[in-house]
Amino acid sequence: MNNKERAYLTGLAANEPTIFQLGKNGLTPEFTAAIDEALAARELVKFSVLKNCMEDPHEIADTVAGRTRSKVVRVIGRKIILYRPAKEPKIKLM
Repeated sequence: MNNKERAYLTGLAANEPTIFQLGKNGLTPEFTAAIDEALAARELVKFSVLKNCMEDPHEIADTVAGRTRSKVVRVIGRKIILYRPAKEPKIKLM
């Protein structure tokens, strides 16, 4: 993913709501499965890491991306944006 595509996806994610929050339980298989389902439906998912989660947001982003076969678009503070194209993509990358 190049910088232009990353910037485009970040702009799209700015208008999307944060649909998941990762808390003190940390990264569980259920959370990963929920992210995977959301990626299948939306292609672009934004979630936040709460302050009571002691894990590093960058490490969480890499782990979730690996488990869901998606790409990390951006980690901004405690917000993480992931992208995975669908079989019939709705989002056209430039």
